[in-house]
Amino acid sequence: MTGTTEEKVALRDRIIGVLLQDAREQAGKTKRECAEALGVSTGTITAYEEGQKSISLPELEVLSYLFEVPTPHFWQRDAKLISREEPSPLQQVLNLRHRIVAALLRQARLEADASQKELAEVLGCSASRISSYEYGERPIPVAELEILAQHLGVSLEYFLDNQEGPIGEWLWQQEAYDYFRKLPKEMQDFIIRPVNIKYLEVAMRLSQMPAGGLRAIAEGLLDITY
Repeated sequence: MTGTTEEKVALRDRIIGVLLQDAREQAGKTKRECAEALGVSTGTITAYEEGQKSISLPELEVLSYLFEVPTPHFWQRDAKLISREEPSPLQQVLNLRHRIVAALLRQARLEADASQKELAEVLGCSASRISSYEYGERPIPVAELEILAQHLGVSLEYFLDNQEGPIGEWLWQQEAYDYFRKLPKEMQDFIIRPVNIKYLEVAMRLSQMPAGGLRAIAEGLLDITY
């Protein structure tokens, strides 16, 4: 790596490490539990927390899930916590997420019309390393993924799990809860009352209707009124 990139990655690793240790301790989890979730040694967890080793995004997602902390917490400071059901086997989720992130990286590179050599120059590494990232042969450190994402014109959230997986569903629940909390108090009260479910269902149906259908309903209501 070039000096500038190396320093940037090292700094991000240290910041993420501090946040990881804090989140783990707040969740009451041991390094052993984290190591078992990721299928690594406790020494690797220590290296992550001390910023001596880069963690991959899928690993970060799994630990976020384990700690009940939103993944963006590790690069944003305004994320909210939310409860979730018991997870699926985390090792299976982790392996799948590594492959998905690899495929998304390749897709983003192709859409940006960039070569593996170009990305290698951005990170200051070999093109074969980029190839191993894209084929899921090795985890992509999140600090490097952040740099590649910026170069390819996508956000780091582009690589996050979507709603199809257990982590993605959990993230969606967090976002939904966050949106709900931002609603006016009277609207929150209206939504949570079971008696108002029918009104919400009608509103959902109306929102899916074309403009012509809504106009016909409005005209019908006017005829009844007048």
